[in-house]
Amino acid sequence: MTKISINLPNELEFIEKIPNIEWTLIIDKLIKEKLDKIAKLQMIINKSNLSEKDVEELSDKINLALSKRYSI
Repeated sequence: MTKISINLPNELEFIEKIPNIEWTLIIDKLIKEKLDKIAKLQMIINKSNLSEKDVEELSDKINLALSKRYSI
């Protein structure tokens, strides 16, 4: 098993003081969930017939529509 060390930002240091929590299990679950999402996205991307140009055009249209919708 690979060992990973993390540095907590100052605002999260309070979690060191919380007793009786298996941080390894929590972190394992979070990492697994994120990796599963990445794998699913990769499968979708691999099946896509869109070119990179098509994706950029679609992304631009979505961004423009959202900016119009949420602008004040």
